[in-house]
Amino acid sequence: MTEPPASAALSLDLVSEAATSAVAARLARLARPRDVIALRGELGSGKTSFARAFIRALGHGDEEVPSPTFTLVEIYEVGALAPVWHFDLFRLTKPEEVYELGFEEALIGGIVLIEWPERLGPLLPRERLDLTLLPGTAPERRAARLAASPGWASRLEGIVAP
Repeated sequence: MTEPPASAALSLDLVSEAATSAVAARLARLARPRDVIALRGELGSGKTSFARAFIRALGHGDEEVPSPTFTLVEIYEVGALAPVWHFDLFRLTKPEEVYELGFEEALIGGIVLIEWPERLGPLLPRERLDLTLLPGTAPERRAARLAASPGWASRLEGIVAP
């Protein structure tokens, strides 16, 4: 697994799905073209819910955001900023298969959300934000750990700001 340079790290206690959505919306407002956000966590940890809230925050709020589990990638034109490419790489068998999904194009001008980023191995960009969702102390709670490479480090403060 390619680790990002540890320029900044942050841990959050997300008390509900609404809290997770709020952080996703804040992060969406900070996103820029060519950003990569690696979403990590076990099955059912909330990666797709996070991505859904992120995409809706950039779109119309009622954007239909299906899980790309079977299609492997969904692309959302969510305004003037940049398209959002939502990859779910759970079913990838080799890292190179990501090129068949338009990965290079996504990296050139899109905002890229990647579920199961470890499937990319050495192809995972070093410049990124890693967001790991872990079980919390109750079923509706999550712990979130963010690790930012230099391009993201200065923006981490904005993720927790109201």
